[in-house]
Order: sequence, then C-alpha cells, then structure tokens
Amino acid sequence: MAVFPWHSRNRNYKAEFASCRLEAVPLEFGDYHPLKPITVTESKTKKVSRKGSTSSTSSSSSNSMVDPLSSVLDGTDPLSMFAASADPAALAAAMDSSRKKRDKDENSIVGSDFEPWANKRGEILARYTTTEKLSINLFMGSEKGRAGTATSAMSEKVRTRLEELDDFEEGSQKELLNLTQQDYVNRIEELNQSLKDAWASDQKVKALKIVIQCSKLLSDTSVIQFYPSKFVLITDILDTFGKLVYERIFSMCVDSRSVLPDHFSPENTNDTAKETCLNWFFKIASIRELIPRFYVEASILKCNKFLSKTGISECLPRLTRMIRGIGDPLVSVYARAYLCRVGMEVAPHLKESLNKNFFDFLLTFKQIHGDTVQNQLVIQGVDLPSYLPLYSPAMDWIFQCISYHAPEVTARELQCDRHLPCCGSPCALCPEMPTGPFRNSCSSVHTSQPAQ
Repeated sequence: MAVFPWHSRNRNYKAEFASCRLEAVPLEFGDYHPLKPITVTESKTKKVSRKGSTSSTSSSSSNSMVDPLSSVLDGTDPLSMFAASADPAALAAAMDSSRKKRDKDENSIVGSDFEPWANKRGEILARYTTTEKLSINLFMGSEKGRAGTATSAMSEKVRTRLEELDDFEEGSQKELLNLTQQDYVNRIEELNQSLKDAWASDQKVKALKIVIQCSKLLSDTSVIQFYPSKFVLITDILDTFGKLVYERIFSMCVDSRSVLPDHFSPENTNDTAKETCLNWFFKIASIRELIPRFYVEASILKCNKFLSKTGISECLPRLTRMIRGIGDPLVSVYARAYLCRVGMEVAPHLKESLNKNFFDFLLTFKQIHGDTVQNQLVIQGVDLPSYLPLYSPAMDWIFQCISYHAPEVTARELQCDRHLPCCGSPCALCPEMPTGPFRNSCSSVHTSQPAQ
C-alpha cells in the first residue's frame, strides 16, 4: 500500500474572512433601524385665531416615529378619551336609579307579613340593659394607613397596605375600661362612623380592620346580660360594611351606557367586578380567628351573586358548619341568628340551612349544664332563670325565619319527639310542654300552622 506524505494547506484567514463577510451598507444619521430605540416625542397642536385670517396650526412634533402604545400613558388612546368624555352626572344618575330599583326588589323578597329585623332592634336594646361597667377594644391604626396621593406608585401603595396589615397583626389596639352602657353605645356608633369615613377616603384596609375588631367583641361575654344588645350594635356595623362592599362591586358593573338588570346573573358582571369580589373573599378567608371570619364573610354573603349562581346556596351550609366551632352556646346561637338574617335577605327559599341551624342549636343546648357555662354564671352572679331568656331574641328570629311560608310538615318536624327544649305555649302540635324562655319564639311556629 502506497503511503503519501501529509502536508497542511496554507490558508489566508484574513482573505477568507473578507470574502465571506456581508457587504456593509452605511447608515446615515436619522435613518430608521429595527434595533434602534424608539424615541417618542409629544405632539402638541395649538390653534391661534387671528383677525381676518383662518386659524393657523403650530406643531412641535419631530419626524421620529411615535410608538402607538405610548398613547395609553398620556390618556390619548381612543378608549381613555371615550371614558373621559362620559358625563359624570349621567353615571351618577344611572347608579342611583339602579340602586333604587335594587332596593325595591330586595324589599319584595319577603312580604309584609314578615316582621323585619329593624322592628326588633329597638325592643332588644331597651330590654337587655346593664348597670355594670363594660370594656371595648378599639383599633389604634398608625398614620401609615392614610391614603396617599393619586400619583403614588403602585408598588408604594401595595407596600403601604402590607405595612397596615402587619401593624394590625401586631395587635395595635387600645382597651377602654369602665364604660357605662351609654358610653359603650357611643363608642360603637363612633366606630360605625369611622368605618364610613375610612371607606369614603379609600382606606379599605382600615375599614376592614374596624369590622374585624368589632366582630371580635361578639366573643366577649364578660357582661352576659348585655350580650343581646351588644349583638344588635355590632351587627349594625357589619350591615354597613356589607352594603359598602356590595355597592362598590356593583358600581363596577354600571356605567353611563348600561345598567345591570334587576335580577342580574354572573354573566352580566365584568371581570373587574369578579376579581374585586374574589379579592374581598380572599382577604376575609385569611382572618385567623373563627368568630370575626364568620361574621365578616356572612356580612358580604350577598356578593356571591357576582361570582356564581350557586354561590349563596353553597356558602350557607359551609357557614352553618363553621358555627359548630364556637364553644359558647350563647355566642353560637346569635351567630346562627345572624346567618339566618342575612340568608333571608338574599335567599329566603333556602329553608334547609335555616332548619339545620335550628337542629344544630338543639344539639348544643345541653352545654348550658356544662362546667364552662355554669362557672361563668357563678362568677357573674347570674342564675339559670335569668340566663335562659338571653336566648329569646335569637331563637325568636330563627323560628320566624323557619316558619315563614313553611309547609305544615316543617312545623311538625321541628316539634316531634319533644325537640323544643322549653316550649311554653301548649297547643295541638306540642301538648304538655312546660313553660320556659322560648314560649314567645315557639309561638311563631305555632301560629303559622293550624291546630289539628
């Protein structure tokens, strides 16, 4: 086999590089290049009227290309200009008209034969009074929670809200002791007004803090005779908060060109309203304590209408089961009364959750004979005959909700096998029942059905 010697070929790398290189085209100054940064120059047009001549136009724009997306920043894009041209008066009129229609529709959910909560409110406040000194924990927010200017950056706004929540978690509270009943009522009314002021000044986090602090007061039974009146005062604040949240979300679905129908569905709401509604539910779900988390979520139960057609029917059973985690029977029965109240306002046809609240109460009623409740009564010097009537307002309301347009089988089911613990109104449905504090409550069920 022949062997040939190996010799490397001489190469001129510079010449090869020059021959393979692309032809360079000189780029004159000012010419457009795809990698050249786009410079945006604001164009201003000014019309000057002169006597005897037409208007002349002067422009300060340059020949450089203008980025069409940059018009969003200065509000000159078509959508921003169209929104800016909307008449604020027309928008306010549309919202006011929609609110009136909605309020009228809500009032027609239950008939005139259903006694509203407002009629019972004054009676409860007048009946359940105390001469003992009361205490209240007030939220003492820092000045960091003040609303910033409109020009503040989004990151600054988010950081401020996180600082507010951290400040709240650290327990920035002030406890007021030795308050008379009237002082206590005045403090609660001040908190209600503070809630409205914080909401009007766009301090939503502060408003939520106030509601959480007030809800926590419902876990305090240190002055047990005053608890029904305290429940009335605190739920007034919860009702205010629920209405403010609902109105805010509803306003996002209303503009000068369209108004939500009286019976709107989730399909009629836009994505912004749904996202805001979910944001509120997520905030409330992060509340650590059970009682404030339950009450605050129940106060905005109506907002589920923006998310799903079955949202309310799914939330009511879950909130009913949540009450089972409340150990004090008096606190739990008023929580059930509040859930029944908001449930009747938005879905009076869902009777199953109402009945479930009643039977859950029967299962927990035996706790009044337990050591926890008995020791509490001994410490406060309250005997059992004085303690049991404290349940009457809550049970009276629960019975009224259950018996409203209920079939006859419901009344019989409630009273079969001596379900009622202390019924004091003997009738054909539950004869031979002893007298007790629930005789007024039971009468709503008795009178709703004819005696057999």
